[in-house]
Amino acid sequence: MTVQFAQIARDAAADGAISAEEILALRRASWDDGSIGPDEAEAIFALNDSLAERSAEWTDFFVEALGEFVVNGSEPKGYVSDANGAWLMARLDRDGRLEGMAELELVIRVLERALDAPASLKAYALAQVEQAVLTGTGPTRSGGSLATDGINATEAQVLRRVLFAPAGDGPAAVSRSEAELLFRLKDAARGAANTPEWKRLFAQGVGNHLMGLASPTAQIGRERAGALEAFMADGRSSVGGFLGRMARALPDAFGAVFGADDAGRDRMAERRAAEVVRDDERQWLDAQIGADGEVDEYEHALIAFLSEETL
Repeated sequence: MTVQFAQIARDAAADGAISAEEILALRRASWDDGSIGPDEAEAIFALNDSLAERSAEWTDFFVEALGEFVVNGSEPKGYVSDANGAWLMARLDRDGRLEGMAELELVIRVLERALDAPASLKAYALAQVEQAVLTGTGPTRSGGSLATDGINATEAQVLRRVLFAPAGDGPAAVSRSEAELLFRLKDAARGAANTPEWKRLFAQGVGNHLMGLASPTAQIGRERAGALEAFMADGRSSVGGFLGRMARALPDAFGAVFGADDAGRDRMAERRAAEVVRDDERQWLDAQIGADGEVDEYEHALIAFLSEETL
């Protein structure tokens, strides 16, 4: 850490504020040798703790500098080491909670930039995002705000970023733990004025997990992963359209999702025969949907999504 960097950090910490000019000076001093070292990373965190307000310029610097240290601070570059992952979690948990959107954005950005990260960091990131979506308030780095009443468009976008981050729990796909997170958030936000994007993300995310694209032991080829990422980034798909087409093709399906319909056909047996959902996945889905004794509109959207993909 250079003398200039240390002096700027001390002065800003004493004031509890940092100007755009000081942030620019920190950028120049911290990247003077092309990397962020442990002392600089600690100083940046300490400065963030001392600030009364965190500007967009500060959040950008905080996320970029610490993301560089965590992701590329040890060999091989691009892979978060166990030590760096443990340091980040300990530093974020120093006061028992994330200090605003700068720290949440840092966690997300590390998973987006890294090729892989320790399982403990992935689990930590999911837990922090879940808490932020359920209880967080205030503006995000990229515009929009978190809210406590339901899931808004900004929160849906945060969730999408985490679910499909390269170093996430299920890179380019949705893992079992991520699918269960979606169910928990769905149940917590029932009855709220949620954004339509949330219903779309829930159906696509859980459907992605169930359709064999997120097997915990499977490796996805580059072409398959690219196609999947393009599909999941496409927000144009209409869950309402899925529901309508399903209703036309299977008019009795909603009344007989898990049992025999009026004609005596077992819809789930047909799905198992078609290998749409493996038996262990079917049991998991039965447990998730049956937890509250009813099939709600989000679970209908999921069923419609699965039907659309196999019709």
